[in-house]
Amino acid sequence: MTFTSRLAVVALASLFATGTAFAQTAAPAAKTDTKTTAAPADKKAPKEHSAESLECSKQADAKALKGKERKKFRRECMKEAKAGTTAAPADKK
Repeated sequence: MTFTSRLAVVALASLFATGTAFAQTAAPAAKTDTKTTAAPADKKAPKEHSAESLECSKQADAKALKGKERKKFRRECMKEAKAGTTAAPADKK
């Protein structure tokens, strides 16, 4: 036997040997309903946004801002809104 024919036989044998390793496994057992009903309760509740955040988003939408410009605008808007809410109690004193 020549070297190339031996190499071909080894390659073919390895394909047959590894073919069983990639065979499909059995389906996992069905989960009980108690776990599936508990799963939605474990999820976090959606975060509620503040009135300032919603207002800044509406302003950004009106200006059709997107991407970095929108993010920068909202950051500055939120700073101004928070500064305005913290300054109001100071004026009442």
